[in-house]
Amino acid sequence: MIVLGIDPGSRITGYGVVEKKRQGIISVTDGEITAKGNEPLSVRLKKIYDNLIEIMGIFTPDAVALEDIFYGKNVKSLIKLGHVRGVIILAASHNSIPTFEYTPLEVKKAVVGYGRAEKSQVQKMVTAILNLNEIPPVDTSDALAVAICHINFLKTLSI
Repeated sequence: MIVLGIDPGSRITGYGVVEKKRQGIISVTDGEITAKGNEPLSVRLKKIYDNLIEIMGIFTPDAVALEDIFYGKNVKSLIKLGHVRGVIILAASHNSIPTFEYTPLEVKKAVVGYGRAEKSQVQKMVTAILNLNEIPPVDTSDALAVAICHINFLKTLSI
């Protein structure tokens, strides 16, 4: 099973493709889709969409797993995040790939064993689980963590 994990963001969207094999979970590829803060949101959304379509075309994941929106104080940021999530779901839908959502608490619990773990703990555990040579950036490790979470829990279709 191949899973594309995504950590949505309007400036940085992390992604990670992992595969479940008999010997465990391996990292296939990962990275960040970055946008300049001064670019219009429409340009950033198109960039995210185009990059994800390309990644999905190359790696043909069986599922897309993304982090669910957490509650925040900045409503404007949450609305932008909602737009990004919509683009991600649309890209997956255009490729007929089922999409699954996980809360940050679920992701941290699946990877670290503790739902209130720090970002650095998630980074270290992702590095250990996937046997990576170096610790990935925060947004990338979050995306890989979401993919690992999906493989560990295999939720039923929710979106």
